[in-house]
Amino acid sequence: MTFKILLKYLLSAGIITLVSELVKRSDKVGALLAALPFVSIITLFWVHFESAPDVRAQKTADHMWYIFWYVLPTLPMFLLFPAFQRWWGFYGALGGSAVLTLVLFVLLRTLSARFGLML
Repeated sequence: MTFKILLKYLLSAGIITLVSELVKRSDKVGALLAALPFVSIITLFWVHFESAPDVRAQKTADHMWYIFWYVLPTLPMFLLFPAFQRWWGFYGALGGSAVLTLVLFVLLRTLSARFGLML
């Protein structure tokens, strides 16, 4: 395993651990950190530095463009998860949220194709 991949693993695990530990102390601070696009920014950083200079700008721009569109179908999950959890418990809420998000992804892809946006 190369040093770069090991660094990626450690950085990712560190962020998840930090957020989960902060949630124990403050739901609001933990939620704020979880809402920040750490994964997107870290991935953008790696894509930038690991891409060839002639495609770097296009790769990073495309990455951010797709993130914008793919975030949209995940947003309702955050609003509905608490209700799902009251109705179906924690694991049911996870499953219901996953199904909801999958359905919304399919809907986004179908609607976007009608407007010439290929996701």
